[in-house]
Amino acid sequence: MKKLFTNLTFWVLTAIATGALLGHFYPDAGQRMRPLGTGFIDIVKLFINPIIFLTISLGISGMGDLKKVGKVGGKALLYFEVVTTFALIIGVAVAYLIRPGDGVVTTSLTGDATATGDVSKFAQEAEKGFSWWEFFKNNLTIQVLLFSIAFGIFLSKYNAKQRILDVLNYLSKYVFKALHFVMLFAPIGAFGGMAFTIGKYGIKTLLPLGKLMLTVYTTMGLFIFIVLYFILRYYKISLMKYLNYIREELLIVLGTSSSEAGLPSLMEKLERMGCSKPIVGLVVPAGYSFNLDGTTIYLSMATIFLAQVYGVELSLAQMFTIIGILMVTSKGAAGVTGSGFVVLASTLTAIKVIPLEGLALLLGVDRFMSEARAITNFIGNGVATIWIANNENDFDRAKMNYAFGHLEETEDILTDNLRFVTKEEIDKKTS
Repeated sequence: MKKLFTNLTFWVLTAIATGALLGHFYPDAGQRMRPLGTGFIDIVKLFINPIIFLTISLGISGMGDLKKVGKVGGKALLYFEVVTTFALIIGVAVAYLIRPGDGVVTTSLTGDATATGDVSKFAQEAEKGFSWWEFFKNNLTIQVLLFSIAFGIFLSKYNAKQRILDVLNYLSKYVFKALHFVMLFAPIGAFGGMAFTIGKYGIKTLLPLGKLMLTVYTTMGLFIFIVLYFILRYYKISLMKYLNYIREELLIVLGTSSSEAGLPSLMEKLERMGCSKPIVGLVVPAGYSFNLDGTTIYLSMATIFLAQVYGVELSLAQMFTIIGILMVTSKGAAGVTGSGFVVLASTLTAIKVIPLEGLALLLGVDRFMSEARAITNFIGNGVATIWIANNENDFDRAKMNYAFGHLEETEDILTDNLRFVTKEEIDKKTS
């Protein structure tokens, strides 16, 4: 029993269930819990860029062959494009097969849907068009990633680098200790996020668009348990064991509807399970912006759904246009709640055959589907990192077997003295 009450997974699950109950039975009180969820995410965000900088700088500076940096980066971008395009085609195919938009009456939904928000701001953003310059300018994670790569290359060539490396290693140790402490408050963040979502939007908003919800969740489930399963299976790695290994992070992402909430912990766990530091540092941050499998599936299905709702028969040329547009614009959708709406609005504006007002139909259920998007994105980035690490022969299977077999030691579990098993201790045990 003591073991159960000191397990973070138990507390996050309890918090999600409690938040859902509060939001359902006391909606006003549930909505007031929003600062708990957003506050937790904001605190975790503070760790993302320092961890990216430290991981990449230390990793590249210790890498003997700098050509490998470019090779890994190029391989990662190619992997992202292939897998997200595959996800896009799956989303379109399933939407055409199940046709979730057939029979949806817009007049019966308009009053409730538009009450949840205004689509004009998305239309204004869409009119500006997609700009890679704006994407890089407004994406601090990508900026930090590029700077860290440059700094790591500088360190690798700098003769008197040891003093700098000592400082970075010292900072890295305490940044992760601070992150471990913050993650103890994950149940509070999950409680606030879930209470707000259920309190504001309510279960009743799901009923009119239940077929779309079910289709999206089913498609993402198939993508995870078929496509990602076979990607890991190629290197004889169990998807289920991997999901069990990152279960705490998955629950946190579920509760907060944001993949950002679990990103720093994911980077640490991937390194603990055998992925090399440079590959984790390069692939995970880049994947956060370019490997959004869940967002890609949702955008493709939402576009076809709205076409079906309004009775728009898309020609083959228009379908290829939609796929082509989403292949580009989906890369600019950050993995946070609600970001996909601007990309979806941009897509509808570009093809000019589906009414932009249709976005109002999705506003009420978007928050619920954001959990599926965030979890799929999160799992997909971890799988990408593991695959590329194996492909580069930079994966330690002994560490993976140890991590999968000793979850209690590698998880960030609650203890009486707040002590966590460090990566160095795991390295010694698996050496």
